[in-house]
Amino acid sequence: MKRTICGTALLGLMVAGAAYAQAGLDWNDGDLVVTSSNTTNNELLVYNTRGVLVEQSKTGGTGGVTGNAGGIAQNHRLLAVVNFGSGNVSIFRKQEGGVPLQLMKLVPAITNPVSVAFGRDHLYILTATRIESHPIDRYGVASSADGAAPLVRADGSAAQVGVLDGELVISEKSNAIETVRLTDQGAISGQTRLVANIPANVNAPFGLATRGRDAYVTIAHANEISLVRDDAVLTVTGSGTQMAPCWVALDGSFLFSANSPSHSVSRYSVYNRKIVQDAAVVATFNGNPTDIAYRDRLAAVVDGNGSASHVSIFNVDGDGNFALKSSVTLNSGATNGIAIVHAGDDIDD
Repeated sequence: MKRTICGTALLGLMVAGAAYAQAGLDWNDGDLVVTSSNTTNNELLVYNTRGVLVEQSKTGGTGGVTGNAGGIAQNHRLLAVVNFGSGNVSIFRKQEGGVPLQLMKLVPAITNPVSVAFGRDHLYILTATRIESHPIDRYGVASSADGAAPLVRADGSAAQVGVLDGELVISEKSNAIETVRLTDQGAISGQTRLVANIPANVNAPFGLATRGRDAYVTIAHANEISLVRDDAVLTVTGSGTQMAPCWVALDGSFLFSANSPSHSVSRYSVYNRKIVQDAAVVATFNGNPTDIAYRDRLAAVVDGNGSASHVSIFNVDGDGNFALKSSVTLNSGATNGIAIVHAGDDIDD
């Protein structure tokens, strides 16, 4: 029975792929790329993969966050967007067939939120000084937190949160990489604590990407990327010719880093305890990249040069090469956060 189902699914993919090829379309053209204006009247900006704005919706909050990643997170039908200035997170829900993304509610944070992540039937909100967990049920994301903990530094330098097996990993730019345990139900439990073996030259942990027990954390001002596993730094790799790797995204055995001052994206191969740069530059930009997302053989990067922002969307082949698919220019340098919403995310699972 399982073999029949797999064969049917494969046939469906082949038919769908053939239909897209005949129409001159890429098979992931139904996906959406989302970012936020990050302005006083914060807005969610939704683009199709051809760079066409298909929705522009008020978040109901105030933007203003900088120096962070993961300002937008997506999980099945739910999308979370941070509103730093108003101290809350907007929850959108994807409707049948894609757009519109409907604003469901505003979830209050303990203080100004900078990064969000979904996992373990929870939304995790990283604020300037604390981390908190909000359970998710059939009614959506709960307004009240079921767990919270102060950060190790708690000085306003928080950058990003990610989900690991049984715990969260957090970066603070004032030289802290830390974790906090989760209960079996996914709520935050106990206190945050520094991971072991942080390099002596650590200078400004920024972005991170997680999978299973592994977190790949950039140490931007030291031009390094580190592997954190089981509450310890295991490996540190330099970024070569590209300066200040800030934000990262995972694709199978590939790790992509957005290097802000170098206006580029680099590609690394990651396996076991290894992080090996195999392409110093796979894409370049006019401005400083401020976040990167990968999904469904698409990569999306938002960059800014002070007066304008750009959203660049790339097809990514099996060798990890980027091919520009579309690019959008926005008349604001404040745009923050990026995520890719899969066309098939119409059913919660």
